[in-house]
Amino acid sequence: MAILVVWSSPNMDELTASAKNQIVSGIEAAGKETEVIHLNRKRMEMCKRCGNGWGTCLSEGKCILNDDFAEVYAAFQNAEAIVLVTPVYWHDMSENMKALLDRMRRCEPFTNHYLEGKRCMLVACAGGTGNGAVKCLRTMEETLGHMKMTPLERLPIIRFNKEYMLPALFHAGSMFAQHYEDWK
Repeated sequence: MAILVVWSSPNMDELTASAKNQIVSGIEAAGKETEVIHLNRKRMEMCKRCGNGWGTCLSEGKCILNDDFAEVYAAFQNAEAIVLVTPVYWHDMSENMKALLDRMRRCEPFTNHYLEGKRCMLVACAGGTGNGAVKCLRTMEETLGHMKMTPLERLPIIRFNKEYMLPALFHAGSMFAQHYEDWK
């Protein structure tokens, strides 16, 4: 099993991609395998609120939409631990990260419970003033809480702290890989 790193950004060489690269390098330097999923390269539709608002997600723990959701959800289930890296848009995570987590939290807490107790690292990368990074992390944590996942680290990366935070992410990734099982 590997540590799953799920990230979203249309930019392959900006702040969010740099943050993801540092974390992946740190995890791999600690001797752990990574699986990286770039959500911008996946087809992830928003929840359609089937039937009376709950479709097969509630009754069967799966979504009827025919996109890449099932593949990504399976990767979450098979991961040792999970790192989520998102840009911050209007104090919130990217739309494709939100679509993924919203659909997972419809399948997970009532039927499946596959992700309960999974340990996570959350990273929010904000340009502009950076004021939305902490709110974004709080929203991510609340969403994961519905699925009983366990966020161990919440890291806001903003344009004003990137000079010291990007190198720190290498160490954060390494420490997460070495100790996620020990941390409570």
